[in-house]
Amino acid sequence: MIHSTVFIAAFATLWVLSGCRSNKQPSKTVVVYVSEDQVFSEPILKDFERDTGLSVKSVFDTEEAKSTGVMNRLMAEKNNAQADVYWANEPIRAEVLKQQGISRPYRSPDASGIPDTFKDSEGHWTGFSARIRAFIVNKNMGKERPGVVRDYVAPKLKGKGVIANPLFGTTTAYIAALFTIWGDEPAKRFLEELKKNGVKISNSNGQSADLVAAGDFGFSLVDTDDIFSRIQQGKPVDIVYPDQSVSEIGCMVTPNAAILIKGGPNPAKGTKLMDYLLSKETERKLAFSDAAQIPLHAGVDIPPRLKSIETLRTMEVNYGRIAVKMQEIQPFLKTWAGL
Repeated sequence: MIHSTVFIAAFATLWVLSGCRSNKQPSKTVVVYVSEDQVFSEPILKDFERDTGLSVKSVFDTEEAKSTGVMNRLMAEKNNAQADVYWANEPIRAEVLKQQGISRPYRSPDASGIPDTFKDSEGHWTGFSARIRAFIVNKNMGKERPGVVRDYVAPKLKGKGVIANPLFGTTTAYIAALFTIWGDEPAKRFLEELKKNGVKISNSNGQSADLVAAGDFGFSLVDTDDIFSRIQQGKPVDIVYPDQSVSEIGCMVTPNAAILIKGGPNPAKGTKLMDYLLSKETERKLAFSDAAQIPLHAGVDIPPRLKSIETLRTMEVNYGRIAVKMQEIQPFLKTWAGL
């Protein structure tokens, strides 16, 4: 009898630790899948635990498979949802989840001050704490530095550029945005010209930023958090916001997005986490963190190093159209990347 009891207790422990469970979580647990960098998102989630008394089970994306890993997991779990909330590092994949019937609408009262531009019209996702796609530039480049995205294919900058693999992360969303703005054929030509101009394809935005910081390459288009973190580390790099002239396309604004998962095990706890993520206080924390993300609520303090969205020329984009285009161009991107 003692052996049997010990065996049952041990089995129960392993069952919990392995994550093999039914849809019901402990009453004070909320499950969140996260594609925002763990170093930036985890402190916010720990603050949520401290402030609410709830516990959080977090599943983070890897840097190499940023955004695609947990999104694919959410799709695989569509008929047996394991997550309550998805903290996406951009809204494009939130649109994909909406189109796949994986998200459910929720309009958080804490998001009332966020412009409608950064919300799904049906309430399936809400944006917060934005990054900008910008150039990280090594200071040793001198005057020969990029100013527009098309400088990737400029002969004067041949072999000096690096870009993250467009099959993953926010680079995919940016490339899809170019397809929607320029059209399919011009965007495809641009990607082919990248190869001809000796642009290196890295594994991630983080690796791109490190290669530029080390002086191996002159510049890369990455997210502003990648740039500010290297500046904070004392690396010899500058930030250049691309395409800022009146005739140019502007820089892409990439907010985080909070999504409530349909059929999640703890819907009430999920809404509490949604409200927390979309609050002014969370945006303030992310602005003053190394993530250096721009608040979307009006009236939130920002550090001097940040530019407000209102001072930048930004892309006019429809995140829903970009989501559709992102899926359409996947076969082309796989062939282009040699996969």
